[in-house]
Amino acid sequence: MSFIDPREREAAHKPTTFVNFYEEAVKASQEFRKEYDSMMNVVKWSEMPFERSPDGLIKHIINERMNTKEMCLDIYMQFLPPGKASGIHRHLSEEVFYVVEGNGYDLHWDVKFDCKDTMEFEWETEPKKFEWKAGDFVYIPPYCAHQHFNADSAKEARIIVVNSRIVKAMGLDWFEQLENAEGF
Repeated sequence: MSFIDPREREAAHKPTTFVNFYEEAVKASQEFRKEYDSMMNVVKWSEMPFERSPDGLIKHIINERMNTKEMCLDIYMQFLPPGKASGIHRHLSEEVFYVVEGNGYDLHWDVKFDCKDTMEFEWETEPKKFEWKAGDFVYIPPYCAHQHFNADSAKEARIIVVNSRIVKAMGLDWFEQLENAEGF
């Protein structure tokens, strides 16, 4: 007994446009592996560029544009001047950061969403406050609007921020700068 309708089998074999997607993917993979061998395993401190970004001063440790073998993460050091804050932004990937030096706090505006016919997002109007100090690790949920504050008015704070590129590769490159850091 066959569960396949003969009309479906006939339609599946009807001529249509031919392409070379599979063959091209095999060749592209071979080329990628050759290129991959030339990418950096070690990124020296002098190869880590600074950027005056809308989120404040950052030093890229790993970035997709830096020719490294790391393909899944973006990592940067963020410098928070005494008594100052980063900008406010949100992105669909989760974020984590490690506090290298200083103390401060984060404000997180959690997201609520619904998926009936379309995706609808709404953010809390009152943020949650999370205090941190050197040695702490902080988690920021996906698409949560957030901002980092240096609570010390005399010393700089530094954090190492890690974001995943995987969500972006899946076609969900949702990244928004909602408010710039002071002075940008």
